[in-house]
Amino acid sequence: MTDSDPDTDAGTTGYGVARYLAVEQVNSPAFTPGGRLLFLADTSGTPQVWTTDEPGAWPRRLTPHEERVSTLAASPTDEAFVFGMDAGSDERDQLSHYDLETGVETALTDEPTAKHAWGAWGPDGERVAYTANREADGRFDVYVQRVGRPGDGDAHGSPRKLHEGPGGWLTVAAFGPRGERLALLNPHSSYDVDLSLLDLDSGTPRTLSDDAGATYSHLQFDGAGGLYCVTDHGTDTAYVGRFDLATGELEKVAGGDGNQSGEPGTDAWDVDALAYDRDAGRAVFARNEDGYSAVRAGTLEGTEFTPADAPDVDGIASEFAFGPDAERVAFTHTAPTEPYGVRVTDWGERDSADWTPAGTNGVPEASFREPETIHYETFDGREIPAYWTMPEPAPPDAGEVAMPDGATPEEPVPVIVDVHGGPEHQRRPWFYPTKQYFLNRGYAVLEPNVRGSSGYGTAYAHLDDVERRMDSVADVAAAVEWLGEQRAVDSDRVVAYGRSYGGFMVLAAITEYPDLWAAAVDFVGIADFTTFLENTGEWRRSHREAEYGSLADDYEFLKSISPLTHVDEIRCPLFVQHGANDPRVPVGEAEQVAEAAREQGVPVEKLIFEDEGHHTTSRENLITEFEAIAEFLDEHV
Repeated sequence: MTDSDPDTDAGTTGYGVARYLAVEQVNSPAFTPGGRLLFLADTSGTPQVWTTDEPGAWPRRLTPHEERVSTLAASPTDEAFVFGMDAGSDERDQLSHYDLETGVETALTDEPTAKHAWGAWGPDGERVAYTANREADGRFDVYVQRVGRPGDGDAHGSPRKLHEGPGGWLTVAAFGPRGERLALLNPHSSYDVDLSLLDLDSGTPRTLSDDAGATYSHLQFDGAGGLYCVTDHGTDTAYVGRFDLATGELEKVAGGDGNQSGEPGTDAWDVDALAYDRDAGRAVFARNEDGYSAVRAGTLEGTEFTPADAPDVDGIASEFAFGPDAERVAFTHTAPTEPYGVRVTDWGERDSADWTPAGTNGVPEASFREPETIHYETFDGREIPAYWTMPEPAPPDAGEVAMPDGATPEEPVPVIVDVHGGPEHQRRPWFYPTKQYFLNRGYAVLEPNVRGSSGYGTAYAHLDDVERRMDSVADVAAAVEWLGEQRAVDSDRVVAYGRSYGGFMVLAAITEYPDLWAAAVDFVGIADFTTFLENTGEWRRSHREAEYGSLADDYEFLKSISPLTHVDEIRCPLFVQHGANDPRVPVGEAEQVAEAAREQGVPVEKLIFEDEGHHTTSRENLITEFEAIAEFLDEHV
């Protein structure tokens, strides 16, 4: 292992991976009724809750833990918040209450074998609602719990089970405006979600969605018999809609033009973020336009949306949160060359203030590279969107394709093909410190949004379902074909690289198209769909079977497309990383593919963290991980 000193692991500028990984990530903004901004920041090495009162002021850390904080929710009435935290990245979150007046932190739940999914505060600030699989791993039930007011000390109630879930993943999405009901979401798959209302007095649910197979998110009660949401019901792209709770009728309010083409790059884009202030009637939402955010703001009255000036955003805006009286709106912002931070905009203004200026830990901002959005043709003539980033800016005479300064066809660059997870996910032009690190070391990076990705409409997302799974792998092969046409690229030095489902894509790519790759890096990937489905958390198995195929009906097909079945085809060196506590893709997937590849004589490096899960969350472990990957790529690429 290399020295982790940030200046000894030399790349083009001499900055090591430790320095890049120490660039802070700030997100999850929330305002208290008193106007304090709360947020999560990984300054200490794992995400913790911090607070500040004004832009640029020195923030104060509130939670002192070594384990990551994953959820933050401010009280609507008091200077207090609830947060969720797991242990060893095992995703079995426990909830705690924090009194900002006294600094007292009190556990609300203490069931370390159960996963508690945060839901919502009651409008009176005296209750919270959430779901948990306390009684059965594969079933989430609804709980309501009293919380003490600031100054009351430990005056919290015990969790009260209000409703037994139907099985699988169930979440509380919103609390009714008079505290009389909850909105619940129960996804059968990523694009088939049941929406229901739960009466708190009777404990009886009422289904609000129909069986059309649609998504619902960002639910907000309006106080006038309506429920706002982001949905793709009846169309291909998501929009802001409103349910009339008396009739169950859903009407479009704003955003989302809809198309049925299944082709990305049209004028129809998904709405992917929404915040609404019930008292002021103000709303802000964002459209995902080829990965970048276009923010809209205005007032909502029923189904009437009256636009107002909205924040100008040059990257991606998410997690909108209104301040007191809706006079301010905070949001998480990032861009390809700008780390994650929280910006705040006064209502009706276009300019935003950076309330959490974290900086870049001494790495010059001018060294960060910005991608070009490209589209390449795949096997069936479809155009696949992707982000293409070269390690240096192009000289004026580089022609159609960018090349690094001084690069020539005789001295081309290696490329990392980075495939996102999901699969219903989208690579967007976020700031990735590790991406900038590898760019600094001279690698180009291609990030394709192959068929099955979200962000381009429902039809595009379904193009890889079950029996069409390997069509998305063919899209990755087509990406390498595109690279072969670029005179700045060394087509003999192309790396397959991906996490989670992207790890499966890596393993599938090197078994289905073994001659394309110089090396491969698989993070927490699926090696065998049958063993993955047998061993993944019970609460998510049916959800994943809807995407991949079921053990009962599709066992032989799942075996046939599993990389482990074709491990004898691997030709390139393989790096495998996993966390022993992973509840999604069990660590056995890494163990079996590493062992099988070694038996074929393939050079394999395996890195298992005993104190991590599906994501590596400790900065110390991240440094170890990416130093090892850099050494592996230096040796083989």
